Amino acid sequence: MTVAADSVTSLVQSVDWLTIAPPTITATVALIVLVADLFVSEKRKPLLGALSIAGLVAALITLVPLRKGNRATFCLTTDADACSYTADRFTLVIQLLVLGGALLTALLSLHDTRKKLPAGEFWFLLLSSAAGAALLPASRDLATLVVALEVASLPAFALVGLRRGDRLSSEAALKFFLSSVTATAVMLLGVSFVYATTGTLHLTQIATELDKVPGQLDSLAKVGVALTLVGFAFKTAAVPFHFWVPDTYVGAPLPVAAYLSVVGKAVGFSGLILVTVIAFPGYADVWGPAMAVLAGLTMTAGNVAALRQSATRAWSAVRLLAWSSVAQAGYLLVPIAAAAYSSDDQIGATVAYALMYGIVNLGAFAVAAVVARTRPLNRISDYRGLYATSPLTALAMGFFLLCLAGLPPGIIGLFAKVTVFSSAVDAGLGWLAVVMAINVVIALYYYLQWTAILFRAPEGAAEAATQSAEAGGEAAAAAGRRAPTPVTVAIVLTAVVGVILSGYPQLVLRFAATNLF
Repeated sequence: MTVAADSVTSLVQSVDWLTIAPPTITATVALIVLVADLFVSEKRKPLLGALSIAGLVAALITLVPLRKGNRATFCLTTDADACSYTADRFTLVIQLLVLGGALLTALLSLHDTRKKLPAGEFWFLLLSSAAGAALLPASRDLATLVVALEVASLPAFALVGLRRGDRLSSEAALKFFLSSVTATAVMLLGVSFVYATTGTLHLTQIATELDKVPGQLDSLAKVGVALTLVGFAFKTAAVPFHFWVPDTYVGAPLPVAAYLSVVGKAVGFSGLILVTVIAFPGYADVWGPAMAVLAGLTMTAGNVAALRQSATRAWSAVRLLAWSSVAQAGYLLVPIAAAAYSSDDQIGATVAYALMYGIVNLGAFAVAAVVARTRPLNRISDYRGLYATSPLTALAMGFFLLCLAGLPPGIIGLFAKVTVFSSAVDAGLGWLAVVMAINVVIALYYYLQWTAILFRAPEGAAEAATQSAEAGGEAAAAAGRRAPTPVTVAIVLTAVVGVILSGYPQLVLRFAATNLF
């Protein structure tokens, strides 16, 4: 009886509730919103948005006591170093990015949930996806990684298709769903191969066991490593898993497109970093060259497609941002590839670049949401003369575009690109550094072209201004263009953070110089 009791006791894992607080709070608030939606009247539906924002703020606050980054929970009783949830510095930085991105998405969505989108469903789905996104960077076994990835992804499919009766939205959701399910199935096959060859799902134990794989299982292990990366490569929109991006961004509500471009990418890159750097370092000769080739192809395909966007085509602004996000994914892959040839510290450059990209890209989508209120087709040509009607909005958009291009005054964008470029050079990937340099020059053209459009005089500006003044309609027109307060707050927040980081880039770039694990 004593032996039986001891064996039962040995299976009990301790739970550190503070460590798991960020995703737990987000998921709990999601459930509260789902239940509250059944009892709240239509007039009080905005309270659900306020509750969701409060929940995301609370989740962000719980990151403060975890800032030392040395906590873990759900550890094996037989091996204290094998834990399913770890709150290290990498985890906390990515959780800050995804929860902050979800918070800004919530601000962008407050107005739409009052008129265009079903409030209860939207807030529940957004919070559920954010909970999965916050869980993923802390996951340290393949089972938890897969679960977190699906919890982040499945609500996103529904968010894309939430505009009922909209053909584009339904088509985008279906394309996103089918391609993602296929990638997930391939990834699960890879996970099963890895488990078959190692006998464990914990990342640290996988790394140890892969070094001792028998010769007859080596090929199976290599195939498993390659297939496991497919699901995460899909989430990052790396070529050739990128084809869903432009149509999905166009069909989705703009706040959801912004969410996918930042939080969705953070999920994919977190998973890639964890499985490559922690679980598969012994097979760097397999995934290293693959990541380098993917990086070169992804940045090139994204920039060439963005370059071809016509300014007068419907939804060309959103399409350009979509293809730009594909190109940015290529830059983010460079330090991961470099880690295979040098050291794990290289992935800090990906984290630093992701923070910069997340802030300015959310800001760009916020401005796009403002323009879409009066120009629903959201063409690049619709931004012509924005400075004349909304000077601060135009200045903010110009700043965001220059950050993405890596030009002053967007110093943080420039420094982030230099950091990524240096990681390729330091790892001996000179050819990839050359490809990146060429792509940066290509991207300058369409970023600067869009920036110039913001400050061009509107067509017929003098006549329009005279007629508006005589008819007394200028004030009414300005009121119609006025952005909702939450959207304005989102633009101001992203612009202020971008300016601060451009003045003090070391706040972000220090992550590139330290070991995050």
